[in-house]
Parts: sequence; structure tokens; C-alpha cells
Amino acid sequence: MRTQLLIRIRILVVGIIIFACIIVVRLYILQVAHGQSYRAEANNQYVRSSRDIFDRGSIFFTLRNGERIAAASLKSGYMLALNPNQIEDADYVYNTLRKHIDIDKELFYARAGKKDDPYEEMARHVDPEAAELIEKEDLKGVQLFREQWRYYPGGSMASLVLGFVGFGEDGVTQKGQYGLERYWESVLERQTDRLYVNFFAEIFTNAREAFSSEETPRVGSVVTSIEPAVQQALDRVLLKTQDEWGAKQLAGIIMDPKTGAIYAMSALPSFDSNLYSEEKDARVFRNPFVEDVYEMGSIIKPIAMAIGLDEGAVTQDTTYNDTGNITVDGYKISNYDGKARGVVPMQEVLNQSLNLGMSFVADKVGGKVLGERMKAFGFGEETGIDIPFEARGLINNLDSPRRVEYATAAFGQGIALTPIATVRALAALGNGGYLVTPHFVTHIQYENGSESSVAPDDHVQVISDDTSREITHMLVNVVDDALRGGTVAKEHYAIAAKTGTAQMAHDGERGYYDDRYLHSFFGYFPAYEPRFIIFLYHLEPQGAKYASETLTAPFMELVDFLINYYDIPPDR
Repeated sequence: MRTQLLIRIRILVVGIIIFACIIVVRLYILQVAHGQSYRAEANNQYVRSSRDIFDRGSIFFTLRNGERIAAASLKSGYMLALNPNQIEDADYVYNTLRKHIDIDKELFYARAGKKDDPYEEMARHVDPEAAELIEKEDLKGVQLFREQWRYYPGGSMASLVLGFVGFGEDGVTQKGQYGLERYWESVLERQTDRLYVNFFAEIFTNAREAFSSEETPRVGSVVTSIEPAVQQALDRVLLKTQDEWGAKQLAGIIMDPKTGAIYAMSALPSFDSNLYSEEKDARVFRNPFVEDVYEMGSIIKPIAMAIGLDEGAVTQDTTYNDTGNITVDGYKISNYDGKARGVVPMQEVLNQSLNLGMSFVADKVGGKVLGERMKAFGFGEETGIDIPFEARGLINNLDSPRRVEYATAAFGQGIALTPIATVRALAALGNGGYLVTPHFVTHIQYENGSESSVAPDDHVQVISDDTSREITHMLVNVVDDALRGGTVAKEHYAIAAKTGTAQMAHDGERGYYDDRYLHSFFGYFPAYEPRFIIFLYHLEPQGAKYASETLTAPFMELVDFLINYYDIPPDR
């Protein structure tokens, strides 16, 4: 009898302990994990029960020391509304309100005059200080409701990457419309109504979830690899370049070629994510790095040369006889200046950016092999970058039976790629020969306090490590000996780089403009253990024909900044 009593007591004690643990866990979920959301909702119910306060996860930048700062967050304030049928003296109310906030006179009187309407929104995003002063005025017919809205502390900084939050097609629900806001919508979105369920049902529903490490939280905030100082440096350089050359479009990216983590991305023209509704042309929201395709020109030459080296079709010392012009399948192919060079080694093909030299490489590799190897570099594929609307390249010429298509593809004409696919392929030249996935988001911070890494770590080998070092050596020679006559080379840093000048294709018809060019420039450094790849391009710059004239100085300015900012030690 005594033994049975002790067993019952022990069972009861264990049950009480388990129940207490569940209560503690649930209180943690209520007060800590969801505390901010509940407080916001409580405030909302206090002032206005008919409408949820907007809530959303944050987006963070990451400083070079690992510290995180908000790139997209929430700002709190008030919405001011009128109850017209309670307003007795509209002049007095208007004159009192305008002492504290900017208010449109005509709009105020129009809305205050709707006596049969009990609710008219008058002003949004009223700051708390102004709201407090208005509250003290005790104006009959004036109401203040707490609200939150999306706020971008950097304004236009990285707006191309971040996108913005706006109202969807229903005109009621706010969702991410472009950039990371749209791509990571399922993580960032908040549904306040999901917080309010039966308390005891929630205890037992979440007990297993709270104790199980296998359950993955749904929502949270995202942490990006964007470094604010690097982003600002890129923005500054692009603005200065735009002022000098007046291009139709100008864009740049700085990325880690070994991981694909993007430190900065920008394009001009740009916009302020806080003021997106003021933009008259929605095309400014498009990200040209992922949505546009271009014939990239001579920056593709190092990729074709690397394929030739990797196939054993050529070496650095291989020579050919350059006649200045050749005819292939009835089409004339020329060097950029039409001049012959005589017997030329492969290094000079890159140094002087010779189209005929790359046609020679294409012939030595063979069209079919060259086409398949270019496809292996990701030409024609999506890169998998974590922003929406990524386009695929146009590479039908790489399936052609005609020799001329491969000759032109080897020097970057006749095939069109997105800039981000181009950067991805070029990064493989210096990182040991593998493709990475360009990305912004590195971690997700979940609502329950946990965190997980989401940075892709896939590596697809496209050339050997030996070939990667060989083509890098050739590109270092381009900078040391050929770029601006070797005058921009750095004594203590090896930089691998190449320029590109491509004729712009006619819109909707065959052929090319004689006076419209795409200038591009890429480079990575320290060359043999690269930490950064920089890619710049602009459309139709004015006053210069070649990319070496327009983009060398901006590239070198960014190199100097990164060397100093990250305190990169000399490598030679």
C-alpha cells in the first residue's frame, strides 16, 4: 500500500515538473520570442482594434568586423485621421494641426467637409513628438492611431539590392516588390493574426516544437554580405564616372570570387527605397545585373583563352600569323583597328585584345568543344542569385554548325549574357577554376532566437587549378605591361584584369551600331589568392571609344579603397 502511494506521488511530481517546464517554455515564446510582436499588437488594439500594425522582419548589412546594422527595419509613429461629423470649427483644427505637421490645406478642407463620413485618413508617418503635441491640443474630431512602416536608413544605398515593400494587387496587403524584399518574402513577412490562438491549445501545440531541434522556424530577419562602406565607395565611384562620361546606364559589383558573397552592387540611375512611390518610371526598379543581357565583348576573351589552355589546344607561347582581317563562312572578321600584327603569341592576344587571335583559339579548340565548355561556365543558365527576375543568356550560336559563330563567341560577340552570369564565369578564372553562386544573404535570424547559415557552398569545377593560375598569370601581365602602357600597375600588388569594348546590337534587327558601345572592365586581386573581383560596365559612354579610357581609373580607385579598408598585405 505504501509502495503504491509513493509511485503515485512520484508520477504526480513528474507530471507537475513537465507541466511547469511547458509553461516556462511557453512564457519564453510569448515574452521573448514573440514579445515585440505582441507588444505592437497590444498597442494597436489599444488605439485601433480594426486594423493590424504592419510588421516585418529586418534586413541587415554586415560590417567588416562582423557587426550587423539595419538596412531595412521598421519605424514607428502615428497615422492622423479625421472624424468630419465631429469637427465643429474646421479653420481652428487646420490652423492648430499645421503648427505641428505639414498638411495640405485643400485636401484637409475637402476631407473635413465629408460630414457623412466618420473616418478620413489625413496624414501618415507622423512622428511621435508631433503626435504627442497634437494629442495635447485635444482637438475634437482628430484621431491618432499607432502605425509602423518599412524604413531604409540608407535611403538609396543598395536600393537596387533591397527593393522595397509596397501594396500588392489587392491594394491592402504590403509585400516585397523587388530585390531581397521580394525574394525573401516568405521569411520576412509577418502575420499578426497567427499570434492569437487559444492559450492552452498553443501550449501543447508548441511543446513538441519548442523541445525539438528538428523543427525549422518559418519567419525571421535576413543578414546580408553587403558591407556599407564598400557599397558607399562603389556608389561614389559610379557617380563620379557618370558625371565624367554621361553613360546611358552604369553599374558595378564587388564580390568575393571564392564564395560568391557580394559586398556591393549598384547601378545608375537609382532610387530611394523610402520614396519609391515618387518615381515616375518603374524601369528604375529593374536590376540590370540580373534582368538585362548584353554582348559583353573582349572580357569574354580570357574565358575562351582559359578553355584553350585547359584543352591543351594552346599555351602561352603558342603563336599565329595575324593578318588583320580574315573571312569565315563568308563573314569578315577584323581586329578592332583592322591592322595586322604578324606572328603573335597568345599573351599578346590578351594584351592587345586581338579578335583574330581569339578566332585562332576557337579553331584550335574546335567549335563543338568550345561551345560545350562555354556552357559549362554557366553561359545561358541562371546563376541562382537570391534576387528575383533573373534572366538567362542568349547563346543559340553555341549550337550552330557554322565556324563563324564560335570565332565571334570567342571574343564576346554573337552571344549575350547577364552581367551577373559574366561575373560568375570570370570569378572562376581566379578562384581555382570553379563556379560559385553569387548571393547576398548569408544567415537567417529566426523569431525564436536561433540562427542558420543559408550561404550556398556549391562548387562546380570548370577549369583545372593549374589553368586558373596560368590564365591569372596572363591577366597580371595584361595589367603590368599593356593596360595604359603599364602605368597603372601596382608595385606591391598583383592584379589580374581585362577591359572589354563591345559594339551594341541593333534593337530588333541584325547588325551593330557604329557609334554605340558597351564598355566593361573586370579584375581580381590579390591575383593568386583573390579576395575581391570588381566588375564595372556602362552603356553608350560619351567622348571615348574604348573601355580602357573610361573605366581604368574607376577600377583602380576601388582597388585602392579595398586595399586600405581591409588592410590587405602586399603579395609581391
